[in-house]
Amino acid sequence: MISEYRQWLLDQKYAANTVTAQIHRVARVEEFHGDLDEHYANDRMTTLLALLRYSTEDLRRNRPNPTLIPIEGDLRANLASYRSAVEGYRRFRDSGDLPQGDSDVAQTRSVDVAEDMGHRIGLERDMQAALRLAISQLEPGLVIIDDGVERSVESGFIDITARDATGAIVVVELKAGVASQRAVAQILSYMGDVAVEEDGTPIRGVLIAFEFDSRAKSAARMVPNLVLRKYSVRFSFRDGHA
Repeated sequence: MISEYRQWLLDQKYAANTVTAQIHRVARVEEFHGDLDEHYANDRMTTLLALLRYSTEDLRRNRPNPTLIPIEGDLRANLASYRSAVEGYRRFRDSGDLPQGDSDVAQTRSVDVAEDMGHRIGLERDMQAALRLAISQLEPGLVIIDDGVERSVESGFIDITARDATGAIVVVELKAGVASQRAVAQILSYMGDVAVEEDGTPIRGVLIAFEFDSRAKSAARMVPNLVLRKYSVRFSFRDGHA
């Protein structure tokens, strides 16, 4: 199913070099730990993903490589990249699990909801791809450090992980429409997870949306290391006959 996964990654707006790297990593994991589809059938890859986790504490205690994959260099960073690739494959497999209703009306409503979610997620993917190409427009000195894919943490997947000019890790979350209090809670969860994984490293957050509701603004006021940024869309046109 690797070829289908490759196409899925491309459909998710990942850059071609990122897709190649992700395919290489899942193939490497399969080489030493067996077929990913079998892992998915067994427990949705829960055991495999746990095996690939290597924490800051593990690094501090100089614990050995918990996997069978030969790794040279930064053990923690390499295992994180393999884990991210496997998480991506699990998301690909999960994407085939469409909601089912108990009636024709329920099924129609489920399809409508899925389509709405698909449009929103697609727009957020486009936003992420565009921002990755122009990250310095968000803040001068920002450098993306997530290898082109969403970083996997306990709470979910971070849209973009960067490092600022001072060395702090910056968690960037994008919302296509109006961000609510829930979006603030989501990015704070991501920041908390990164703080645990990157013990001692300063963590900041940037939540980007078209607009923020009053509760989101109130919640963010109490978090000094979280900033809200609004995006805008500017159209440009050219002759379609040329």
